[in-house]
Amino acid sequence: MSDFSGELTRPMAEADQVEKSMLSGTGMSIPWLRKQMETVETGGKKEKDFAKTTSACLGLIQEALLKHQWEKAAEYMHSYFQILEDSDAGKRQAAPEIIWRLGSEILYYHPKSNVETFSTFADRMKNIGVMNYLKISLQHALYLLHHGMLEDANRSLSQAETWRYGEKSSSQDILINLVQAYKGLLQYYTWSKKKMELSKLDEEDYAYGTATQNMRSHSWKTSVNLSALIQIPGVWDPFVKSYVEILYQIVPSHKLMLEFHRILRNSDKEEHHKLGLEVLFAILDFAGCTKNITAWKYLAKYLKQTLMGNHLAWVQDEWRSRKNWWPSFHFSYFWAKNDWTEDKALACEKALVAGILLGKGCRYFRYVSKQGHQGLKKKMKRMNRAVKSYSIVDPGL
Repeated sequence: MSDFSGELTRPMAEADQVEKSMLSGTGMSIPWLRKQMETVETGGKKEKDFAKTTSACLGLIQEALLKHQWEKAAEYMHSYFQILEDSDAGKRQAAPEIIWRLGSEILYYHPKSNVETFSTFADRMKNIGVMNYLKISLQHALYLLHHGMLEDANRSLSQAETWRYGEKSSSQDILINLVQAYKGLLQYYTWSKKKMELSKLDEEDYAYGTATQNMRSHSWKTSVNLSALIQIPGVWDPFVKSYVEILYQIVPSHKLMLEFHRILRNSDKEEHHKLGLEVLFAILDFAGCTKNITAWKYLAKYLKQTLMGNHLAWVQDEWRSRKNWWPSFHFSYFWAKNDWTEDKALACEKALVAGILLGKGCRYFRYVSKQGHQGLKKKMKRMNRAVKSYSIVDPGL
């Protein structure tokens, strides 16, 4: 099968030699092919019309594919290459894409095909059908990914990313965007893998520093590729999710994190719900987010939902590393007084979170809950009931 792609792309001047040849290693000879094609639609009479001959050949290929007769389809493909010399300009122009689609499917399923064969065929088809270069490069990269060849796939995408032919068209733009998107997704996968490897290392391990540096390098490369992509109109959901997850690791306070939280909390997966809680805590670790009322509102509501869902351990895991510094950072008497003066709605949301995490004895909660405000009576009552029911310092939980 090693010469299969080479035979498929042999110049048409050698067509007669191709028909008389034996495919190396496949045991498939095709000297009878022309005779069979001549009798397909003519009942035994020679059909000299070029168009009908290629049409008949295409029909035989399609029939073989439908029946999963990959070896037979491969034999027919040799003669179908003559379509590249059709006198009809439209057919000539469309031929490379048809040949690529048929040939790649045959090579994907042929029992004697392999990655090298497929790659050789793909590379030659890129040169025969330059207008299909980007499309073939993308499909070739996905094929390599399917076989676990990440570096080769990345190399194919990198070459395609810089490819240009003639005047830039909208169709080229779309394909280049897709190439960049998949390249970013591949980098995201590499980053995720390195992140997993890093989590298994001890911080004191000599390899920890190098692994951390490698992970950060990949995170920045990925974010650069995907951040440019999502500025372009289109449906990029899988790529956006990867980009946002990268951002969460390197810039937890980014404005997209609240949107990331909304996506996670609407997921059906419990692991996403847990990550949704982590994201909110991470946002509020940063001084620039201390007065972000949306973040506090989300955290107050999500803490109640999490505890109602019997996930006290999730909250305790997040609080364990923050209980020594969040009280003075967010919940001091100074901040309670300042927040109440500047934004009473913000103060109420923070007081609810403070009460759940620190109990009724928290200075912030006590200050806000004792403030008399006619328009906030109902809100204060709900806040007190919630703290009484859900505070994690309550032994009853």
